[in-house]
Amino acid sequence: MMKRWKRGWSAIGRLMIALMLFALPMMITGVGLAEADTGSERIHHSKFINVAHRGASGYAPENTIAAFDKAVEMKADYFELDVQRSKDGQLVLIHDTTVDRTTNGTGAVKDLTLKELKSLDAGSWFDEKYAGEKIPTLGETLDRYRGKIKILIELKSPSLYPGIEQQVAEELAKRNLDKRGDKVIVQSFDHESVKRFHQIMPSVPVGVLASYGSYRDTGITDKHLRSFAQYADFVNPNKDLVDRDLVKRVHRHGMKILPYTVRDESAANALFDAGVDGLITDFPELAYTHPHK
Repeated sequence: MMKRWKRGWSAIGRLMIALMLFALPMMITGVGLAEADTGSERIHHSKFINVAHRGASGYAPENTIAAFDKAVEMKADYFELDVQRSKDGQLVLIHDTTVDRTTNGTGAVKDLTLKELKSLDAGSWFDEKYAGEKIPTLGETLDRYRGKIKILIELKSPSLYPGIEQQVAEELAKRNLDKRGDKVIVQSFDHESVKRFHQIMPSVPVGVLASYGSYRDTGITDKHLRSFAQYADFVNPNKDLVDRDLVKRVHRHGMKILPYTVRDESAANALFDAGVDGLITDFPELAYTHPHK
């Protein structure tokens, strides 16, 4: 009887030791089985993404070399830029579809040649010390900053420029920026354009922009997110659409969220609390107060 009891206790002891060894890694890392479903959220926040909107456009004229240089100086992870096309087929960086607001010229971007666009002053409107800043091309910008900072490319009003997705893809491929990774992201408010780019160059991550006006009444629903998740890596909404619930649902659909455009500390803090993956901001220093940055 005593021998059988000892054998039984020995078996129980071995089982208890095995269970303790199984549980030990979880005890050390502080991760319990009940927390397993939240692990993806911790992974999302392991690296906060700081995107300088049109360059560090709070400090220098948007979409210019001065603004992009400032973004590098401020150690942003990415700068964002807007790409359109000149009358003679060159890819140029400017936000508005006309040059009126940000240069000393007038007229539609698509109706001006590269030479005409390059003759304009793209800096004085912001501050006289930036007089003489030029409208850059996409190619010269990629050449200047490749390896120094990552770039978020917005296809601006692509319906005005048929085939611009292919043209941007070719510029990236020329510079070996078509490899899988996160050196470049391409985004647009035109989701069909994003789909076209993704089909042309599936190795480059893409994002869908969501304006407040388009989603003010319905919000960004799970139906929208299921559709975006078919092709997109990022959902980048107006900051006023973002709350903790949206962030969780974006993550649940396997995407990240980078709200725009953040211009003050209170907005940044609210987005930090909501759990976003990064900020698109005119003032890159706003991201540095994030606890994971």
